[in-house]
Amino acid sequence: MKGVLLVNLGSPDSPTPKDVKPYLDEFLMDERVIDVNKVWRNILVRGIILQSRPKKSAEAYAKIWWDEGSPLIVISERFTEKLKTQTEMPVALGMRYGSMTIKKALQELHDKGVDDVLLVPLYPHYAMSSFETVVVKAMEEQKQFFPHIKLTTLQAFYKNPDYIKVLSQLIAEELKDFEYDHILFSYHGIPERHVRKSDPTNFHCKIDGSCCSTNSVAHNTCYRHQVYDTTELVKAELGLSEEKVSSSFQSRLAGDPWLKPYTDYEFERFPKEGKKRLAVITPAFVSDCLETLEEIAMEGKEQFLEAGGTDYKHIPCLNDNDAWVELMGKWVNNWQETGALPS
Repeated sequence: MKGVLLVNLGSPDSPTPKDVKPYLDEFLMDERVIDVNKVWRNILVRGIILQSRPKKSAEAYAKIWWDEGSPLIVISERFTEKLKTQTEMPVALGMRYGSMTIKKALQELHDKGVDDVLLVPLYPHYAMSSFETVVVKAMEEQKQFFPHIKLTTLQAFYKNPDYIKVLSQLIAEELKDFEYDHILFSYHGIPERHVRKSDPTNFHCKIDGSCCSTNSVAHNTCYRHQVYDTTELVKAELGLSEEKVSSSFQSRLAGDPWLKPYTDYEFERFPKEGKKRLAVITPAFVSDCLETLEEIAMEGKEQFLEAGGTDYKHIPCLNDNDAWVELMGKWVNNWQETGALPS
């Protein structure tokens, strides 16, 4: 029997330092998130970051926490329940980090008689710290606990025409009553070295402004190329003018260079250039989470207005948007019937 395994990022069980600390420990100790020697990673994470970060992160989570729980979890659960109405296959939801584990989700499918699973990392783009770590973890759990289960992975769908249409429709709807000077596509940031590490050619990705537009097999695993591609495709779909759209990268750790331009720098720059009415979309995520709701919708708005901006609109992620649910239903049902996956 075939089944579907959806996997998203995860969340602490509550917005308290007690629950945030083990969540951050699991997240930051992932070798695909902080990709340094394990000894140094242990010193950095457990000796430095976790001494102060849990309290600060708990305060941020508390600002966005819903009565039902973590927004990311609640939204993912809503999406899962809606998807179940679109397919006859069993559908389970797991998280890469936290108590809603991938193992539990695989066990749920196993208990229903599933032995052929479509793994759906809920990330449009490939990055070693998001898409790749989900796939590797799922394969590890499958190999250790469910060796009889076959795993097939839905690849990054950042340029799929149907996905671009659904994303564009959401943006157009949100912008209907908002007169903007600029639209910023703010993507989750990653260290530049992650881009180079993910380059199978070991030479193409130079992050020099030209490699992303030069055709290469490296683009299949190049986060930077893929996010810029998403921006360009949405821009074309909606007929947006070149000068009114740009991309940037949010959320970085101090130390090594991360992908630029930095979103917080853009919030400071735009008002000085007369771009005082700003709309921000965060397409690296399909579900709103701490990064989108606190960092962009709250902190970003405050920073932009303090820098001289006058109007700010945060466009939500796809979340459990009906058109997005229907599209995922189409993808999983096509896989069930023909074995084909979207391109």
